[in-house]
Amino acid sequence: MTIHVNVGEAKTRLSELLTAAARGEEVVVDKAGVPFATLVPRPEALALEREARAAKRKAAFGCPAEKYKDYPPEAFEIPPSMTDEEYVERVKRKFG
Repeated sequence: MTIHVNVGEAKTRLSELLTAAARGEEVVVDKAGVPFATLVPRPEALALEREARAAKRKAAFGCPAEKYKDYPPEAFEIPPSMTDEEYVERVKRKFG
């Protein structure tokens, strides 16, 4: 998607436009209605952005593991009183 903004709006929304460019969107700054400049992220900035996103995802992925680390492994097994079919039906009822 291409974002076209005039110079005055670009001054006001520079931070937002830089973020959009870092996401890979094309940002074109127009002067008097004519394309004047294009905001393009540097490769180093893209790499840093990717690393930050990966670290954030990795941290979020580990949250449940930390939350349930004190539970014994048996807590996550199918109850012995249930058959596999009953367990599958129970999961379907709870989670759709």
